[in-house]
Amino acid sequence: MNDVMIPVVDIAADVARVGAVLGSAGVGLEGGGVWGGTARYLVDDGAAAVSALAAAGIDGAVAKPALVVPLRADVPGELGRMMNALHAAGVQIEAQYSDHDNRKVFVVDDPERAERVLR
Repeated sequence: MNDVMIPVVDIAADVARVGAVLGSAGVGLEGGGVWGGTARYLVDDGAAAVSALAAAGIDGAVAKPALVVPLRADVPGELGRMMNALHAAGVQIEAQYSDHDNRKVFVVDDPERAERVLR
């Protein structure tokens, strides 16, 4: 899975355009959101997403590998446990959000180490 990061200014208009472009390219969004002037979406094919956005004149999109792990949402404190484990392992986190299947998405500096810690 891949995290696609896209700069946005006018959130409604920019995300509407991003959604239309990616949808037309057959790229489905499996999670994500918008915060701090940046849209981030979980996609299967990051290269296809970035290529479609660039072809439509949407510049600045970047795809990075994303680690997707189950979240025990019924366990209070589960997110804290996950974050503590990553911190203790020295994993640097660029982003974290949820997908549509109740899993946590992490964009980190060392996906292999993060996966070992969280699995």
